[in-house]
Amino acid sequence: MTDARQIEQELADAHELLDQASMARLAYNGLDGLPRVIPIGIIWTGEEIVMSTAATAPKVKALSARPDVALTIDAGDSPGSAKTLSVRGVVHLTIVDGVVPEYLAAARKSFDAGYAAEFERNCRAMYDQMARIALEPQWARFYDFGAGRMPEFLAELAKKSS
Repeated sequence: MTDARQIEQELADAHELLDQASMARLAYNGLDGLPRVIPIGIIWTGEEIVMSTAATAPKVKALSARPDVALTIDAGDSPGSAKTLSVRGVVHLTIVDGVVPEYLAAARKSFDAGYAAEFERNCRAMYDQMARIALEPQWARFYDFGAGRMPEFLAELAKKSS
C-alpha cells in the first residue's frame, strides 16, 4: 500500500497523461476467478478515474463481486516519448439512468464537436441505464522513460551498464 501523499504526487506528476488519455487498459478478475484485461474509455475527475459501460455488461457483475482492479494508461511510441501510469485500487459502481455524464465528457476529448453531438444522440437512444465505474486509486506509479523516470530495477540496470 502506498500512502495518500505519494499517490497524490504520482497522479499530479501524471496530470498531462491523465488529461489527454481517453483510453486505458483495465485488469480485473471475472466471476470465474480468471483475469481479464480490456480496453476502456476513461476520464480523470481530479479524484477518481471514471469508466462507464452498459449496466448489463458482464464486467459489472464481476466488478461488483471483486472490486480490486489494476489500470494502465500509456502514451508515446518510442523510448524517449514513452510514459505510463499504473494504478491499483478499488472500483465503486453506480447504476445510473440514461448515460453517465463522464462517458460523454470522455468521448468529447476524442471527437470533434459535430461527431460528439451525434455520438451523444446515439448513446441517449441506446442506453436506458449505464454503470459508472469509479476507480479510487490506492497505489500509483508514473513513469516518464524519456525523462529518466523509470522503475527502480531498470534504473539500477542502466546504471550498471554505463
